Amino acid sequence: MSTPGASVVGRAFAVLGAFDEQHRSLTLSELSRRTALPLATTHRLVAELVGLGALDRHGSGRYTVGRRIWGIGLLAPVQTGLRELASPFLHDIFAATRATVHLAVRDGTEVLYLDRLSGSESVPIVSRVGTRLPLHCTGVGKVLLAHAPRDVVTEVLGSLRRVTPYTIVSADVLATQLDRARRDGYATTADEMSVGASSVAVPVLRHGTEVVAALGIVVAQLRRDRRRLVAGLRVAAQGIGRVLDQAAAR
Repeated sequence: MSTPGASVVGRAFAVLGAFDEQHRSLTLSELSRRTALPLATTHRLVAELVGLGALDRHGSGRYTVGRRIWGIGLLAPVQTGLRELASPFLHDIFAATRATVHLAVRDGTEVLYLDRLSGSESVPIVSRVGTRLPLHCTGVGKVLLAHAPRDVVTEVLGSLRRVTPYTIVSADVLATQLDRARRDGYATTADEMSVGASSVAVPVLRHGTEVVAALGIVVAQLRRDRRRLVAGLRVAAQGIGRVLDQAAAR
């Protein structure tokens, strides 16, 4: 639930913030409840946001985030810079594996998916571009968590949520996995976010030391192909890091 700000802008952002991965469409009363705003205030704000193209109203009386917000979001530097520079490398991995490929960054205690490539042979998964998922049960999330500030790691370890029967919810077990990810340079999952899907991910480094993103791939199982996939991901991640450094030097 969003907390409304004192200003009109704050209340408008509270309405927009009421939408998330589990709440892609909301009724007026649901928006009022999730923002803790009076129904009349919510109605006025929603009507104005619809008029501006920030929200779309559907015939069913439900509201969704409008295309204008989506378009503005694509202008964010994390999208226009990193995503565009990384795109050729994601396409190379996808062409070689035909499996789902992810580029993601950490957003607080969640993983934010900047890009995703998938095809008809890819394993069905829940990630979408622009969505956020838990750090502790995704390959890209574990990589990012392994290199996150201590306070972020502590917060995540203290609130592990079970998504599937195989999600790691033991702080000690996850802490050990994070240590291994830092040591080995990659992280894995097995059925932890989606049953039937395993993942492996590596960090993307800027200036050789700063972890700015994670690059991952999702397959049905990793037993036979882990070494090959890690090698391919590392080559791609190094390429992304190299073009990031070149772009920064211009």
